[in-house]
Amino acid sequence: MEATQTRTTRREFLKAAGLAGAAAVGGCRTLHGLGGSPYRPNVVVVFTDDQRWDCVGIAARPLLGIKTPHLDRLAREGAYFENMFVTTSLCSPSRASFLSGLYAHSHGVMDNFTDYPEDLASYPRRLQEAGYETAYIGKWHMGEQDDKKRPGFDYWISHKGQGKYYDTTFNINGTRQVVKGYYTRCVTKLAADWLSQGREGGRPFLLILGHKAPHGPFVPEEKYKHTYDQVKIPYPESGFSLETKPKWVTERLDTWHGIYGPLYGFRKVFPDRRPEGVDRFEDFVRSYTGTINSVDDSVGDIYRTLEAVGELDNTLFIFTSDNSFLLGEHGMIDKRTMHEESIRVPLIVRYPRLIRPKTVIREQVLNIDLAPSIVDICGAGALRNIHGKSWKQLLGGNSRNWRKSWLYEYNYEKQFPYTPNVRGVRTETWKYVHYPHGDGGPDRHKAELYNLMLDPGERNNLIDKAEYASVIKQLKAELARLIKKTGAVPDRMPLDAGVKMELPEESIR
Repeated sequence: MEATQTRTTRREFLKAAGLAGAAAVGGCRTLHGLGGSPYRPNVVVVFTDDQRWDCVGIAARPLLGIKTPHLDRLAREGAYFENMFVTTSLCSPSRASFLSGLYAHSHGVMDNFTDYPEDLASYPRRLQEAGYETAYIGKWHMGEQDDKKRPGFDYWISHKGQGKYYDTTFNINGTRQVVKGYYTRCVTKLAADWLSQGREGGRPFLLILGHKAPHGPFVPEEKYKHTYDQVKIPYPESGFSLETKPKWVTERLDTWHGIYGPLYGFRKVFPDRRPEGVDRFEDFVRSYTGTINSVDDSVGDIYRTLEAVGELDNTLFIFTSDNSFLLGEHGMIDKRTMHEESIRVPLIVRYPRLIRPKTVIREQVLNIDLAPSIVDICGAGALRNIHGKSWKQLLGGNSRNWRKSWLYEYNYEKQFPYTPNVRGVRTETWKYVHYPHGDGGPDRHKAELYNLMLDPGERNNLIDKAEYASVIKQLKAELARLIKKTGAVPDRMPLDAGVKMELPEESIR
């Protein structure tokens, strides 16, 4: 009964739009002359900025007990990926990896000021080439300008830099306009309006919706400003467990990205046990979390819009974030490091034609896997010579030959010299972190080793324990193997602005 009502709604919508002939009979869409699978799902990708994996209600221990009913429904009706990570925890490099399937050292977006290369393949370009109508709406966060739409998109709404939580100036397909209101609400309405348009010939579509939230400085929507007022928020215990850490970690404490620093303008002393100091820290975390409740509302609005136009079950609906965010853990604010609070993000995927309800994926998946997964599921042209792999097989219960370890890299930024180069390897049990920065002596940049099964909070660095010498040797060898396999630079990356990185031949268009 529900399926019949959905098709009727779609036909009525298309008739009102003058496109009744474009309706997909029985939910089937044929793309003549495009080759591959006769059915291509629509794709909706919803991105947040700096959202931790534990900021969804379905997480094992949700931060502040956050409730995200719409995201939880998406997970119940689809798949929840418990172990989703980014290969560089920095906004622009990670976003480029999501688009391309490549590590940052290959796609060349090494900082937050470099735009996505115009000659580099991406999953939006592959879908556009396969006949999809494509749109980007919201925060792009690669490059600083909003003067043009990026390759791969037919429709474009974005803005310069970070945007504002209220009254952002958007470039709406070539025309700049101040859109009054709260950012999350504004981009959601723009996205819903675009989704509600009829499409000639029943073309499938791709929409990427980029949210500003929960990027700081955090400004919750008015309705969520006091949601967590009654939740007590202790300082993170790992903020004080620094005795075994390399010295650069303690030196970072009073820098821009440290817990004592000025980035969010509070606490001269950490932990500040004075009532006003505790209040400030609690407000900091509450405000961060409150912005995500509006994102959850947005997911619900997009879900209902897809349902209204009869395309919900025909759509690969994906929710994720560009990187995670430290909230005082290890004495840090921000991201960039290889700590779990920096690299682990949510990933929820709904597509009933492929995914059974309440599917849980426990394998380690990465941001570089998103692009090959989308083109694989959509039957579009494969992205060649990339580092990621499609997780379509995992959705079918096949984990054969799936990765057991992976490479993390972060490259020193002259503008933000608070974090050294990072090269590390994570397995299901172990994390080994190497700092090839080359100055300050062995103590300043000594390596880190954690048993993630016994110490998930990474409080006890085991690198100096003689009994783990064989483990360290194995992980060093695995790190060297992964660096070689991915074509990465093992030590210091070039620091000069505008360095042109070598790209795999098949990835250049």
